[in-house]
Amino acid sequence: MEPYHYASSRSLEEAVAVRIDTLEGQKEPVPYSKLHRNPELKHIGSNTSSTFEFYVTVQLFADSKPLTVPSSTAYKSFKSQISWMEWLKLPIRYCDLPLSAQLAITVWDLGGPLKHVPYGSTTIRLFDHDNTLKQGRQKCQLHMGVPADGLSDTTTDSTVETKDEMDRLEKLFKKHELGEIPRIEWLDNLTFRQTELLQKTLLSQPSTTPGTSPHYLFIDFPRFNFPIVFTDHPYDSPYPNLTAPTPSSDTESLLVVYDPEIMQNNPVESKHRRLIRSHRNGVVDKELKPNAKIRDELNAIMAYSPSQELAGEEKDLIWKFRYYLRRDKRALTKFVKSVSWGDAGEARQAVELLPEWTQIDVDDALELLGPGVKNREVRAYAVRRLQGAGDEELVLYLLQLVQALKFEQTRTPGGGNTADTTRDGGLAKFLVQRASENDILGSYFYWYITVECADPHYSTLYKKINLDFQNAMMKAENGAQKRELLKRQADWVYLLSTFATQIRTTREDRPRKIEKLKQFLADPKNALVSFPPMPLPLDPTIQITGCWPEQANIFKSSLLPLLLPLKTENGDKFMVIVKAGDDLRQDQLVIQIIILMDKLLRKENLDLKLMPYRILATSAKTGIMQFIPSMGFGDIASKYPQGVLGYFREVAADENGEFGVKPEVMDTYVRSCAGYCVMTFLLGIGDRHLDNLLLTTTGHFFHADFGFILGRDPKPFPPLLKLSPEMVEGMGGPNHRNYSRFRALCFTAYTTLRKSANLILNLVGLMVESEVPDIRAEPDKAVGKVEERFRLELSEEEAVRFMGKVLDESYGSLSAIVVDRVHGIMQRWKR
Repeated sequence: MEPYHYASSRSLEEAVAVRIDTLEGQKEPVPYSKLHRNPELKHIGSNTSSTFEFYVTVQLFADSKPLTVPSSTAYKSFKSQISWMEWLKLPIRYCDLPLSAQLAITVWDLGGPLKHVPYGSTTIRLFDHDNTLKQGRQKCQLHMGVPADGLSDTTTDSTVETKDEMDRLEKLFKKHELGEIPRIEWLDNLTFRQTELLQKTLLSQPSTTPGTSPHYLFIDFPRFNFPIVFTDHPYDSPYPNLTAPTPSSDTESLLVVYDPEIMQNNPVESKHRRLIRSHRNGVVDKELKPNAKIRDELNAIMAYSPSQELAGEEKDLIWKFRYYLRRDKRALTKFVKSVSWGDAGEARQAVELLPEWTQIDVDDALELLGPGVKNREVRAYAVRRLQGAGDEELVLYLLQLVQALKFEQTRTPGGGNTADTTRDGGLAKFLVQRASENDILGSYFYWYITVECADPHYSTLYKKINLDFQNAMMKAENGAQKRELLKRQADWVYLLSTFATQIRTTREDRPRKIEKLKQFLADPKNALVSFPPMPLPLDPTIQITGCWPEQANIFKSSLLPLLLPLKTENGDKFMVIVKAGDDLRQDQLVIQIIILMDKLLRKENLDLKLMPYRILATSAKTGIMQFIPSMGFGDIASKYPQGVLGYFREVAADENGEFGVKPEVMDTYVRSCAGYCVMTFLLGIGDRHLDNLLLTTTGHFFHADFGFILGRDPKPFPPLLKLSPEMVEGMGGPNHRNYSRFRALCFTAYTTLRKSANLILNLVGLMVESEVPDIRAEPDKAVGKVEERFRLELSEEEAVRFMGKVLDESYGSLSAIVVDRVHGIMQRWKR
């Protein structure tokens, strides 16, 4: 993409100017009978004389209010062509204009002695719909007999609504003049000649209504070397010590308007809180216990989700019984929310109470590392809890913990973020230490940090952490060897990503590109065919030693991803896809949460035979994916008349099995369908069609392509989850016991995952500052969208009924069936 140069309206200090050029149009003569009936019409110059005596006034309006006094042209008399060609300067600068600024232009005619009447008028906005200042020649519709009103919903709009061919050509000529259409001399000359011929033809045609025509006023705005984009004035906060809630760079600040009524404490509430929580009523009773009624109220509060805000009375109740609640590990996060951290005495008491609290779960520790907790002692307490987690468990949350580092830092007065302002909550030091001691953890940590180093808001922070990690690794056992392995990983990824980017932009057919890929992999100078064992960045538990160039391929997709067969240390083949030009961070997040959900279900002895493929984003536009040989449901439906059952009968035939299919394959299919239905429902995975529903020869069903999550979907009326007729027919139909078992597994999986809802919600909450597109779109609603699908307010029995209703509605969704059919037709047409 070529660079786009523009200037800011805030930097343009010139006065607003407009040139009044010409007026075109013929006015129908007033009949003598009408002049006789209304003598006042005789005094209007344009009604009785062939000589026109006009002048023009221009006034600036915004939001239906005038911003300037009117400016007018000189009074002139015209015999034939009405042409002023006069510049008017208004007493206001471009940098002071609001976005809604518009010019109210009125053409005035003689109306008698010392009297003028409006001949016509128009109102034109100064900024286009894309917030760009209008430049050059403008053709304005003139509304006859009325003055310009200048209102936001003006009745004298300048927009020319016509299908006239010359009007269309005039707009194109204007774009050509402003450089928006490239200049090609030979083609321009040819076009100009054809346009002149067309204009002569149109002018030679007789008018269907002689003497009348629409009126147009032509004006000219100043031209500048660059487009002028509207930019508002910065807002000076009356609270200089307060900062915006989200990060911003020096060049791009976030506008935050502070309401004094919100920012200042309500004195009545503050006094009430101090009285309730003071010791004036006696020494605090650390053995104070609630009665049955209050205990029920506290239990209800403890069951609140992480996103639930506490009312003032609830905060006071928790504070009053804080010593009693020390024995409840669920209560710590609610206690932290109940503390008035602006009160130094109260904050000190809260911090002193932390060591006495019973050990909290990991999900609560993650909540304490979120953006809502600012106290460094509380964050350090959460980090100490994480120190008890094993490396395998830590890998499950590492992506979110790397994001939580953004909440550890403060803002400098200039608005920038630097490593020197990092608050010592201990999270960075903890992660660096654990990553330097464990190779698998270290590999993931390195790549997560590398991707974040490209974020302009936090690059300084992550580069500093990356440097600390490299130094800590050198001090660990075999540190130089570990660092060399990471360097080899980086070189390997860079080499493949660079080639994937280049091959995507070359203008050659796919067979030629595949041949180039094989030559590139086999080239000895690239050292890709064979090399010493190296951890695969996608899955560091796998050691790779090279690849098979002759088996490499390039997919037909628009991004042309590379398919590479890698050699592993034990001689097996591991297939990966290298993609360039696509942001895989959203897909990476979805797969990470699916892997976590699978482990949560397995802890409850529920194995749904899931096989989520691995994804690793290596930059904002490149990444690696695991390739699992499979077939899409769309291809299965077109190749096998009996659908999934026909496919299974070919790849997993068993004469003694039901439907002629191996029992273990059918069992895997039913279980994996249940798992993915529930998980994709909870994450709100959208854009589901038969081509991103995949099936392996072993019966493993899985989803691919997570470009839409959290309920977003490009298709109209999408079902809450994808349960197509093809999926159900593969189980034997809706009346078969396999389908009943599928539903039972869905119910069990849903109710089991609801027990770990806080963990999943906290993981999503830690991603609110990430560059994941569907979270970045509405970061304040991300957690709520997932929580809404857990339906935590329902009992377990009600939740089962709710999931049953979701399954019924999704299976019978007519819109989903229509979308699948249309998508299939489009895919066949593309082929």
